[in-house]
Amino acid sequence: MSTRPTAGPRRTVRALLALGIAKFEAADISYGHGTTNALDEAAWLILHALGLPPGELAAHLDTPVTQERHRAAVALLDRRVRTRKPAAYLLHEAWLGTCRFYVDERVIVPRSFIAELFIPKSTTPKRGQVTFPPGWSPISLLDLCTGSGCLAIVAAFNFPRARVDAADLSEDALAVARRNVAAYRLEGRVRLLRSDLFGSLRGRAYDLIVANPPYVKAAAIRRLPPEYRAEPEMALASGADGLDHTRAILAQARAHLNPGGLLVVEIGHNRKALEKAFPKLAFRWPRTSAGAGYVFTLTRDSLPRS
Repeated sequence: MSTRPTAGPRRTVRALLALGIAKFEAADISYGHGTTNALDEAAWLILHALGLPPGELAAHLDTPVTQERHRAAVALLDRRVRTRKPAAYLLHEAWLGTCRFYVDERVIVPRSFIAELFIPKSTTPKRGQVTFPPGWSPISLLDLCTGSGCLAIVAAFNFPRARVDAADLSEDALAVARRNVAAYRLEGRVRLLRSDLFGSLRGRAYDLIVANPPYVKAAAIRRLPPEYRAEPEMALASGADGLDHTRAILAQARAHLNPGGLLVVEIGHNRKALEKAFPKLAFRWPRTSAGAGYVFTLTRDSLPRS
């Protein structure tokens, strides 16, 4: 989906795509919830409206579209512009790799860089990309701030021997996570828990803790475009510098990691502020699709004692 379509016959996928791109560019909508540009966003909505798989755009560009399907696709494109809601909310689906998740406004739209550590894009990872020791297979795993449950589910597939706890403060988010866990038939391995970070996890320790906590600064929250304001603010906001949740995690994580355990946390654009706040911690920064500096790892022994 990298080539801009040319105009085609009136009711084809190609013509719909050109129409969608024009509508989105004229409305100056924002992206970042599964796509990064007007072409991909329009393709996602159109293929869904036509009942076609997300990855089959090229094969269907010149496929004729019935009047009924055309009307449904145009209505969906118009709804995206009118509501300024992310496509993921309109379609009730989001993707991490090949994993599809149900989502609605009760949860943040899945888009964690941590998932890339579980879903390698290549069988030959680049230097700095590998976080987990070769052959290492944690038996117990915690996903903090689980939201839709997406990271807990992807981690369960990546580490088939592990039992996974997925914790969130929001009952609404846990209801969505429960639906996704059931869809993948992982109820026997993924346990959902209501907890304010580690608050309800006293006495529990894990080989691996992953967390994609809120990390948006207070000033930035006020400047977010409508697509991001459609998400639960409690899943985004983390104090004046965006580090309130990360500080709490760092203060308590050691007590919840087994010997040899590892902590993996996503922090967005806050690397400089974090390293300034914790100059003695030996952060490691695995490379993601956005570069290094968006996800850090710390071993149990390098974490402060609570």
